[in-house]
Amino acid sequence: MSLFLVKGAGVAGLAVAYELLRRGEDVDIVDYQDTVGQGASFFAGGMLAPYCEREAAEEVVLTLGLDAADWWDQVVPGAVIRNGTLVVTQPRDITDLTRFASRTTGHVWLDRNEITDLEPSLSGRFEKALFFENEAHLDPRRALTGLAKTIRNLGGLFHLGWGPSPKKNYTAVLDCTGPAAIPHIPGLRGVRGEMLYLETGEVTLSRPVRMLHPRHPIYVVPRDDHRFMVGATMIETEDDGPISARSLMELLNAAYALHPAFGEARVVETGVGIRPAFADNFPRVVETGDGLAIAGMYRHGFLLAPAMAKQAAIRLSNGAALREEMIA
Repeated sequence: MSLFLVKGAGVAGLAVAYELLRRGEDVDIVDYQDTVGQGASFFAGGMLAPYCEREAAEEVVLTLGLDAADWWDQVVPGAVIRNGTLVVTQPRDITDLTRFASRTTGHVWLDRNEITDLEPSLSGRFEKALFFENEAHLDPRRALTGLAKTIRNLGGLFHLGWGPSPKKNYTAVLDCTGPAAIPHIPGLRGVRGEMLYLETGEVTLSRPVRMLHPRHPIYVVPRDDHRFMVGATMIETEDDGPISARSLMELLNAAYALHPAFGEARVVETGVGIRPAFADNFPRVVETGDGLAIAGMYRHGFLLAPAMAKQAAIRLSNGAALREEMIA
């Protein structure tokens, strides 16, 4: 049995910790935050939408993301909501919806009445929509709390807060520190994402709704207690300061265009996260001086973390077994 150190208790770090533990390895997890799932993971939409992501990503994102919902369902039972994804646009932008359909699979076209049947709150607001029935979503904060509990039950040890890292003879170290790894991994850059939470009892949604727009596309993800996560901008910067006035106005205007009741909603939270990304916006498992790193998760954290974690865990476990064999 080997002992591994995972740096970072976001979605990538927790996913790989779980994959190592279920292979019978020992794992310590460290993070300077005092709770798990902070950073960009805390502000994520939690959409498990491989078909929709294919619109702007390579085929590999779809292929590796297809099993994500099943993985989360197994690891954190009850976390996944399998209600699909709805994609809409204003009538003047219908060509954007047609273009989205041409770049994706796994959808059906809905007319005005079928949209109403699926989401009564959107009745009469849109003429056409795309429905991706086999997609899902989850609440990232609840999912990561549940995943951390599973890790503890399997024997994983957490060392959270600003204290020093434990001094042990680790077989290897896995860097899952997200934007903190940007200076140390060639080709990695930061992409700023901004979001907000709205609260209103005037709108009810059963699934994530993406609204296409030439300049300000958004997604709205329902949460409990009449809250809705609205996101997200993608700005090429590593500035993690507060949300900008322009972004706030753009997100609010787009939410209002989806449903006017959002204009009277309470803004209960705003957030900013820096999402590390490579030039092709696809994550990688890369070698480091003392082990591996899962880097460049971009906007695919919850969708691709299971696949990246499995890749890293297999490489680490196989490497440890090989070293033990050589020593023997």
